[in-house]
Amino acid sequence: MKTPTLLLLLPLLGMLMCTNTPSLKTVPDVNLPRFMGPWYVIANIPTFLEKDAYNAIESYRLDTDGTIATTFTFHKGAYDGPLKTYHPRGFVRDNKSNAVWDMQFIRPFKSEYLIVYLNDDYSQTVIGRSKLDYVWIMARTPTISSDDLQAIIKKISDMGYDTAKIKMVPQKWEHKDK
Repeated sequence: MKTPTLLLLLPLLGMLMCTNTPSLKTVPDVNLPRFMGPWYVIANIPTFLEKDAYNAIESYRLDTDGTIATTFTFHKGAYDGPLKTYHPRGFVRDNKSNAVWDMQFIRPFKSEYLIVYLNDDYSQTVIGRSKLDYVWIMARTPTISSDDLQAIIKKISDMGYDTAKIKMVPQKWEHKDK
């Protein structure tokens, strides 16, 4: 085989060796104002920032320009560990469903953010990515029932995720009477 022919076949060979990432199905409709507010991170396949996170909360606020101001906080390494706070900005990409966002931690880079599960009362949600590399199970309360958690993990497995990578995020909140 001549070298020029081999050079022409290399891109084709590369495409054949790559696997297509499945496209995740998002929820059909998200009422953005209702979705806003705090969400406790119950479990996830964590990013490098979230490893060893305690009491993780992601909170959203819809700004007048249509973007979503986000505050992500957690304690690193222990419940009383150092508080970490991040302020990414969300950008709704699909205004028909409001379920496809980009999340920007550092300009100009944006990451895919897909609302792939949301229960009817907006008390539990799952955020995923087409690459199936990260996933977040979140709720309006710091805990959810074992039955709900197992049902959500089953849904995540059915999407193609390796659920063995899912880690529980420790949540412990003290209520102080004043």
